Amino acid sequence: MRFHSRSFREDPEINFIPLIDVLLVILIFLMVTTTYSRFAELQINLPTAEAGTPPERIEQIDVAVDVQGKYMVNKAPVAFNGPEAFSQELRRVAGGMKEPVIVISADANAPHQSVINVMEAARIAGYGKITFTTRAGKK
Repeated sequence: MRFHSRSFREDPEINFIPLIDVLLVILIFLMVTTTYSRFAELQINLPTAEAGTPPERIEQIDVAVDVQGKYMVNKAPVAFNGPEAFSQELRRVAGGMKEPVIVISADANAPHQSVINVMEAARIAGYGKITFTTRAGKK
């Protein structure tokens, strides 16, 4: 038997294909399991109203909503028994007005759903002009 020593040595070879496969699997795993929060990205500063004297409206219905979600229409308490019933109340108060402006005065801490209820009732009643009252901001 003849053993001959190799006079040259082979360089070790690194195969990158399995490494790339593992990195792609890790990348896909991270993309699938990561949750993205849209609301964390938004920085919202609510504006304050800077206005002069409000315009005189002849045909307007004032709707007030307090913090407990109680309603008043033209300073008279009204029970909310659903948008349909409230829209009937708006029509009754409107009387002969063609297209009254619904002025919603809601407490800053009033439930959002209470304001949406008034808007839905106005839509059912066929009144498309809706506005909100605000408190004048500090300069």
